[in-house]
Amino acid sequence: MAKISFFELETFEEHYFKEQLKQHNIQFSKKPLTSRNTKKYASTEIIIVFIGSKINKAVIDKLPKLKGIITMSTGYDHIDIDYAKTKNIAVSNIPFYGQNTVAEHSFGLLQALNRNIVEAVRRTREGIFDYRGLMGQDLEGKTIGILGTGHIGQYMIRYAKAFRMNVIATDAYPRKDLEKQLGFKYVRLQTLCKQADFISLHLPLLDSTRYILGEKEFSMMEKQPLIINTGRGPLIDTKALIEALDKKQIRGAALDVLEQECDLQKEARPKASFCTLDEESLQILVENHALLHRNNVIITPHLAFYTEEALMRIMKTTLQNIKGILSKRYKNKVN
Repeated sequence: MAKISFFELETFEEHYFKEQLKQHNIQFSKKPLTSRNTKKYASTEIIIVFIGSKINKAVIDKLPKLKGIITMSTGYDHIDIDYAKTKNIAVSNIPFYGQNTVAEHSFGLLQALNRNIVEAVRRTREGIFDYRGLMGQDLEGKTIGILGTGHIGQYMIRYAKAFRMNVIATDAYPRKDLEKQLGFKYVRLQTLCKQADFISLHLPLLDSTRYILGEKEFSMMEKQPLIINTGRGPLIDTKALIEALDKKQIRGAALDVLEQECDLQKEARPKASFCTLDEESLQILVENHALLHRNNVIITPHLAFYTEEALMRIMKTTLQNIKGILSKRYKNKVN
């Protein structure tokens, strides 16, 4: 019998794991795991978290029995995987669960922004049946730039081709076979910024991708593109994004992810306190609020992954990862 702790789960997810792990000692918390609430879980052997839990050295050191960390996400930049390795703690992720799911949401955001759907719905609900000022653009013949041609990026390329768009892309590891198969062209980031009418980000958050769109890149955008980000918030420099909107270097942005988005979640909770935030985090929080109230910005609460089918795939893979750690036949190990 292993002691397993789950964090940030919904009720239906708790029911699933209770049924599947009857023989183990399991506990649940709807809150993220932090260095402040680890005492309750000091004897746990496996933790299952989502991106709201920052599993750093401070957290790991307070969990002396820990054998495995599983994140119910593809990205694992919220976990110090190198430090976990020094403690012989396995870290596993969910590499594939919703490539089409995230791409579908990305295209939904693209069209919602392009065709002013959010503002149109707001008007009609207020009894204003007037389309003036809501003009969009055809997608056919336009150029979309895809940052990252992994599994999600490839779905975006397919969807864009179905709309008869021209597709250009950039990737640290370009694949000529993929370029030919899907009918797009790899270009340098500078060229993509100059030529694209739409730019969609589908990259992991690494040192090399942090702020991949910043002041320099926005200044190159000659066609005032719409920006779509369903990857990670820090792929875009928020301050530079606001300046690009002010300078009309871009027409708008549709974002499912934000820098320091967890601070926005905290703010929504009763008795939220921000006395522990550093100056940089507070500045980003202010900038996020500035984005929230712009008519040419659409923000959704990190739900691109959130469909019935994708969640079931996530839960099943999480269960496989748990069994892999227990048997030491690791599944989807990233460290």
